Amino acid sequence: MKTMAQPPLKNVDRFLNRELSLLAFNERVLAMSEDPSVPALEKLKYICIVSSNLDELFEIRVAGIKAQLRNNPDQVAEDGTTAADTFREVSARAHALIAHQYKILNSQIFPLLEKYGIHFHLAASLNSVQREWAHQYFSQEVLPVLTPIGLSPTHPFPRVLNKSLNFVLELEGQDSFGRESGIAVVQAPRALPRLVAMPKEISGHEFGFVMLSSFLQCFVNDLFPGMTVQGVHQFRVTRNSDLFVDDEEVTDLRQALKGELTQRHFGDAVRLEVSEGTSERIMQLLRNEFKLSEADCYRVHGPVNMVRLMQLPDLVDRPDLKFSSFAPRYPSAFMAGNLFEAIQKQDVLVHHPYDAFTAVSDFIRLAATDPDVVAIKQTIYRTGQTSELMESLLIAARAGKEVTVIVELMARFDEETNINWASRLEEVGAHVVFGVVGNKTHAKMCLVVRREQGRLRRYVHLGTGNYHPRTAKLYTDFGLFTANPDLCDDTHEIFQQLTGLGQAKALKALWQSPFTLHERAIAAIGKEATLAKAGKPARVIAKMNSLVEHKIIEALYKASQAGVRIDLIIRGVCVLRPQVPGLSENITVRSTIGRFLEHSRVFYFLNDGEESVYLSSADWMDRNFFRRVELAFPVLDKKLKQRVIREGLMVHLRDNALTWLMKSDGTYTVRRTTGATRRASQEVLMPDAVKSERPKRARLAVSAKRRAQK
Repeated sequence: MKTMAQPPLKNVDRFLNRELSLLAFNERVLAMSEDPSVPALEKLKYICIVSSNLDELFEIRVAGIKAQLRNNPDQVAEDGTTAADTFREVSARAHALIAHQYKILNSQIFPLLEKYGIHFHLAASLNSVQREWAHQYFSQEVLPVLTPIGLSPTHPFPRVLNKSLNFVLELEGQDSFGRESGIAVVQAPRALPRLVAMPKEISGHEFGFVMLSSFLQCFVNDLFPGMTVQGVHQFRVTRNSDLFVDDEEVTDLRQALKGELTQRHFGDAVRLEVSEGTSERIMQLLRNEFKLSEADCYRVHGPVNMVRLMQLPDLVDRPDLKFSSFAPRYPSAFMAGNLFEAIQKQDVLVHHPYDAFTAVSDFIRLAATDPDVVAIKQTIYRTGQTSELMESLLIAARAGKEVTVIVELMARFDEETNINWASRLEEVGAHVVFGVVGNKTHAKMCLVVRREQGRLRRYVHLGTGNYHPRTAKLYTDFGLFTANPDLCDDTHEIFQQLTGLGQAKALKALWQSPFTLHERAIAAIGKEATLAKAGKPARVIAKMNSLVEHKIIEALYKASQAGVRIDLIIRGVCVLRPQVPGLSENITVRSTIGRFLEHSRVFYFLNDGEESVYLSSADWMDRNFFRRVELAFPVLDKKLKQRVIREGLMVHLRDNALTWLMKSDGTYTVRRTTGATRRASQEVLMPDAVKSERPKRARLAVSAKRRAQK
């Protein structure tokens, strides 16, 4: 009997929507605020993280959708949707997510904090003593810096900064000049704290706080003497914050960026958040002022600037309500003596935050002060406003060493910080290069050149994460110290590309974007498919932040159809559909959401039993493959390779507490195992746990062939 061939799946069936996948990630993050195993103050942090993530979603992604609606509304994306389709679905999903977020805050988080003596004093609930204290604070610390603006022909609506806290007031009566505009706007200066601690003896609670909005609610009449305030409404505007620099026209990237940065706070409005109960009259005024539709407006039951609640855990001295502290390990290979001697003997792997980032800082610091070091070359994408590592580079330059720093000025939301570091480095004689216009330098690499016994020797650090001491405590990342000649030669060659001119040379060991990373990754996936067709074990495991690029997804689909077992550990956005019969039934997609942000990129290919493992700065996205300078570097030492497989991949595949499993429709399910059988990947990897887990891991170790077949 002849069977009919199945029609090929349409793009809409092959790919999920990127923006909806990003919202699904934030839904998973929000779920952490309801996880019983998460301490109370950490629950609040997850609420705030979602708000911060949504800010960026609107500033960049939704702003882009709106631009497409204006400029090319009929264009159909590869997932089969138009900009109008995407905006409609994103708006509905975002409204639902934000409503749920505030419901958790009000019905779960605030009552839980109250139980532990952490109380928020609202305007309506202040007693006479509390009100007197609050009025004194308002008069001395808040009122002097406020500028009320009554709307009139000579006082138009003020310019509103992106994501700033503002109040619009409905007034009744005449002012001293006989004006009756009825509307005024008060902007909260960013210098004012959004949370103010009330003295314990006045609060009646161990930790009592008053929000800035409550001060305004209570004493706004002080700003408008002789008039009656009928309503006080918070509002917050989110604006398009994507910077535009014309790659063809720009002649000085730093100056071009400085010009753009001054306007970032005043881009086109894309979202309006208002306090619940705002009158329709005021809503109409704000919609007209910011040229927004009803779909762009979010009425919230609580503070409109929820991100500012992130400071609360730092103001409350209750360690029992936070994640337990731990001391990261320092690499044992570096404890014996000179770091350079240790790296000569063997490659050294660090896994942050379980391994201390101070190992990286010490490597740079030693290079800066070692008289035998003659040159340091470093890439900087994000490093923070204060950084011991950057201070070491300044010391090295002052000491007369050849210091070259590739500073990426287009690192989103860190542009100003990077401009400032670039200026400081230039002042002490360092060579500062701003990469390649049109290709962000996202690779994480440091090259040290040292004179030893009359010849020059190179040492390299390569990483999956930024040279940022704060995020290194919060993000999981791998770093590799090596003196391997091929890796050092390749790193030197890439620095030559970035600082000089000329054609790119073939590299010996590294995969590099925008030249070879994409084709090498596809070839490695294709090789697994060929092996599977030949009846040999084949396996791909890949861990990253986002999976978006369609050609690599198609390669994964083909490998799945050939019989390759594929496990993807994707923290955030994933537009691949797993578990679709005839397309991807051999593909699983997991997302680990826990205490730390999973940031490392690890690519594993069984490779006919040889097990190829690459660490990378790149996600599998169009921008990482084609519009950035990125690296994927092999882990060559067999013991370190097994450690990466164990700590970077297998621990997540065995996780039954922090991991979400993706369905073919893009939804996720989570297992929250408790008790003795609980295996939470990040908890297993904590330093205290690692020691006790080593014997168990040894017993669980299996050969590459068995790992592929089980």
